[in-house]
Amino acid sequence: MKTFKIENEPKIESGFITPENYFDEFSSRVMQQFPKEEPKVISLFSRRKNWVYAAVAILVLALTIPVYNNFYITLSEIDETTLENYISYHSTISDADLVNLLDVNDIQKMSVDINIQDQSIEYELSNNKNLEEYLSN
Repeated sequence: MKTFKIENEPKIESGFITPENYFDEFSSRVMQQFPKEEPKVISLFSRRKNWVYAAVAILVLALTIPVYNNFYITLSEIDETTLENYISYHSTISDADLVNLLDVNDIQKMSVDINIQDQSIEYELSNNKNLEEYLSN
């Protein structure tokens, strides 16, 4: 293999040249390009305030929604069977008191027109083994 000596080879010029006193004036030119005013500093506490406000808002909503729902329950949500059982077992109101509270419109709403023939009633009572229980009640 042929020996290669770098000092003997011709050198190639890069083509880039720096102006005179370029690096001496470089720092002063860079400093002139910076803004003269100080930048606005945002503290970390102000960013935390937004998170604190968001957490408080979520907490207030979480506590308010159940309270709102409990105060605005309508009476139509109570089924008739529950109301009837409560009145019959937990109330000191007698049947006569309840009848006295009803007006004519309420009584007309409660009337039911059932067309049952006497023969079907007799058939059911004779075939049912709990006939004595029906008669005693």
